[in-house]
Amino acid sequence: MDLAALRHLAIEGPIGVGKTSLARRLAAHLDAELLLEAPQENPYLERFYDDPRGFAFQAQIAFLFQRARQVQRLSQASMFAPRVVSDFMLDKDDLFARLTLDIDEYRLYRPMFEHVASTVPAPDLVLWLRAPTPTLLERIDHRGIAMERRIEPGYLERLSAEYARFFSTYEAAPVLPVEHVDFHPAGDDQDFRRLLAAIEAFEPQARRRPPAPASA
Repeated sequence: MDLAALRHLAIEGPIGVGKTSLARRLAAHLDAELLLEAPQENPYLERFYDDPRGFAFQAQIAFLFQRARQVQRLSQASMFAPRVVSDFMLDKDDLFARLTLDIDEYRLYRPMFEHVASTVPAPDLVLWLRAPTPTLLERIDHRGIAMERRIEPGYLERLSAEYARFFSTYEAAPVLPVEHVDFHPAGDDQDFRRLLAAIEAFEPQARRRPPAPASA
């Protein structure tokens, strides 16, 4: 892929995998606009971590409307719009909803998501960061956000499995998996150059056969 031709590069993966740090570095390298999630602005998120069953729906709807506002500019993109690097894609909203909502809540949520998603173009490329649960827990603990330390290992296991399920059938954009354990492109110059080379060498038409992770 031609890095210079990418208008929207999205970075995805489970909580704690390192999306934001990598998005910052890539945006600076590409002279791109940085579009970051703002979970701290969700008034229900901390209550969700305390009581997942009681506040899942409220937290999910708040995230949907927040993300809809953030990605609105992408639906109005033109050849003169700045390129964008984001640490999320709108589709993650539905991914989390499937994980946290019960059947009746999901039935209420889904039409709202479909309405928003129908107006937003897919990214030009998705980097899917992957790491095992112990690594995610270590990174969550290291960054020291109090409410995130309440996340159970089982929840992260289910979340990683949901990402794998989602990307196994996702065809709206090319997806490059990146093993993010001993590979640190956000902080290591050599790894960053390896990641850029992996993106340039990536052939989207080979999507049906999963590509080798970028750290390989």
